[in-house]
Amino acid sequence: MAWVSMESVLRIGASSLSSMPNISHTHLQKDLKFYPKMGSGGGGNGAIRLYCSNQSKTPENAEDGALSESSEKNVVAPVTETSSAGGAGVPLYPDKKFNTSIAVASAVAAVALFLYSRLDFGVSLKDLSVAALPYEEALLNGKPTVVEFYADWCEVCRELAPDVYKVEQKYKDKVNFVMLNVDNTKWEQELDEFGVEGIPHFAFLDKDGNEEGNVVGRLPKQYLLENVDALARGEVSVPHARVVGQYSSAENRKVHQVVDPRSHGM
Repeated sequence: MAWVSMESVLRIGASSLSSMPNISHTHLQKDLKFYPKMGSGGGGNGAIRLYCSNQSKTPENAEDGALSESSEKNVVAPVTETSSAGGAGVPLYPDKKFNTSIAVASAVAAVALFLYSRLDFGVSLKDLSVAALPYEEALLNGKPTVVEFYADWCEVCRELAPDVYKVEQKYKDKVNFVMLNVDNTKWEQELDEFGVEGIPHFAFLDKDGNEEGNVVGRLPKQYLLENVDALARGEVSVPHARVVGQYSSAENRKVHQVVDPRSHGM
C-alpha cells in the first residue's frame, strides 16, 4: 500500500498506468481502488490511498482473483467526487454549511406560509369598505346584515380585516356586509342606536333589520363565523350575542365628514 496526494494521482496518465507490468486497461478499471485518507477525527484531508493489484488473471489464479474482487466489493468508503468543470470537490454527503442553509430556507418558508395564511396580505379596511353594501340598501333587500363600525386608525380593525374578508367571501350571497366609519358624522344616529363605545363593533341584524346581537373588539374568527352562519340559516338568535374583547375606544374618533370610498373622491 502507498499514500499519494490527489494532485499526484490526477497527474498519472492512463498510458503510464497501462504500461505497468501485468496491468491491462481492462484490469486497471477493476483493480484501481481509491480510499480517503482518514485522520484522527475520521475526516479526509484531500489525500487518497492508491491500491493497485498487479496480479493478472490467469487460469491458475482466476478463482483466487474472483474471490479477491468479491471481498473488495464489500469495502464501502465515502469518497469525494470531482466535477469535470472546475475540479472542485463535491461531497456526496451534505456538510454542516449545507444543512444550515437548508434549515434556514425551511424556516423562512414556514414563516412566510404562516403569515400568508394568517394575514392574507393585500386585504385592508379600504378594500372592505369599497366592497361593502350601502347601509340603506342593505336594510331594504330582505337579507340579514352584518354592520361593522370601524375607523382607519383602529389597530384591531386592521388586524381583523383578513378574517372579516374570509367570512364575507363565504356568505356574501346570503348576508349583507356593511362598513360604517365612526369618524364620519353621517353615522352619528347609528352610533347612538347601536350603542357603539368601542371598535370594531359588529352588529348582527336579521332580514327585517332587527339586531340579534353584537360582538366588540378582538375576538376569535370563529365567533364571527358562527354568528354569520346563524344569520345565513335564518336562526332567531346568534350564538355569541354579547361578547366584548380588546377594542379601540370610539371616543378617540376623529370626527369629520368622510368621503364614501365608492365615490372615488367625487
